Amino acid sequence: MSAARDKTHYLYIAVIAAVVLGIAIGFAAPDVGIALKPLGTAFVALIKMMISPIIFCTIVLGVGSVTKAAKVGRVGGLALGYFIAMSTVALGIGLLVGNLVDPGQGLQLTDELRKAAEAEAAKGGETDTVTFLLGIIPTTLVSAFTEGQVLQTLLVALLTGFALQAMGERAKPILNGITHIQRLVFRILAMIMWAAPVGAFGAIAAVVGATGMDALRSLGVIMLAFYLTCVLFVFVILGPMLWLVARVGLFSLFRYLGREFLLILSTSSSESALPRLIAKMEHLGVSKPVVGITVPTGYSFNLDGTAIYLTMATLFVASATGAPLAFGEQISLLVFMMIASKGAAGVTGAGLATLAGGLQSHRPDLVDGVGLIVGIDRFMSEARALTNFAGNAIATVLIGTWTGEFDRERATEVLTGKAPFDETTLLDEDKDGDDTPPPATRSDDPAMSPV
Repeated sequence: MSAARDKTHYLYIAVIAAVVLGIAIGFAAPDVGIALKPLGTAFVALIKMMISPIIFCTIVLGVGSVTKAAKVGRVGGLALGYFIAMSTVALGIGLLVGNLVDPGQGLQLTDELRKAAEAEAAKGGETDTVTFLLGIIPTTLVSAFTEGQVLQTLLVALLTGFALQAMGERAKPILNGITHIQRLVFRILAMIMWAAPVGAFGAIAAVVGATGMDALRSLGVIMLAFYLTCVLFVFVILGPMLWLVARVGLFSLFRYLGREFLLILSTSSSESALPRLIAKMEHLGVSKPVVGITVPTGYSFNLDGTAIYLTMATLFVASATGAPLAFGEQISLLVFMMIASKGAAGVTGAGLATLAGGLQSHRPDLVDGVGLIVGIDRFMSEARALTNFAGNAIATVLIGTWTGEFDRERATEVLTGKAPFDETTLLDEDKDGDDTPPPATRSDDPAMSPV
């Protein structure tokens, strides 16, 4: 590995140190911690600035280079089917644990918490399913990039990719130009990542300063139950599936994505790692079309962590306010919330607004209870974001395997460290040239072992 790449190792050590320092300042001087919030907000905004161009370039290059449009449709259909199935499983697990634990008993609702709940309900009530579907269509071809809407960018990129397919040989100069733009965009992203320690420091200091220990102590049961449920879903459901289908070990994949998990943990937003997930999945051996379609779509439709959160938080609120839901009410309300939450991944706090909005439309008498969970929502947002990210990474490998677009030999090399990810460019420059990739390792390599 080159010296330039080695420097990034110290960058993520600095991120860890910044997180620890931010927590210390948040506890020692809460007002100072809250004042540092703009640092975290600015860093996440810089990352989000790059998401639309990265998604556009990735999808256009992936779809535009495929000779048959049916192949793209097959990947998209398989991805959506998988997302729906996994969301249903996540919903079921959340229902089971939530009904068993019943963590909402004994909490008191104050006027201050009622006001907080009303504010979140107002946010959640701003959109409905029809508005969401119409919102996928951008005002203009260019506004998809300026408004930062992932699904709008996805639509424009797919239309562009199919148009380039239809152009045949005449599309080659355009595809070459977009390839160079992609390299530029990833270079800019690599530069922005050097601000990660500052962003992590500000984000963590602000949330610890605003929350303190009181909320954590009083609401520790729901937090612990939620975290354990997310762990159960990832390691008992997704992990074995990843091994059985793709013969990739869960711990090996997570070790490969360690820096992305750290970034999400410090910013509480899975969207902050979306560009890097695209680059790393391609480097792992999943084809451009599969990555380009699965990852952006998954960020809006494959919200496993959010589904678990909405389930458990709803049961928590109902129990805490002394108005438990019948099983039929639980199912209808949560199905509505799952639909309403699409497109909310990566937006910190969006899960809370969806929860409040769903209760407002189905059981208005429960909305005040959302105030009980406001104080710890940011900490639950961490688990939501991490679970959503893990689910999308695993989904990309699975769909790549099912469509025959996953190179297991390449994955073995990557996961054993023989083909390291280029942290300087975030791209596989050798793939654009004539360099021959290193020989594949045996399929029984320890890095490819099951969980």
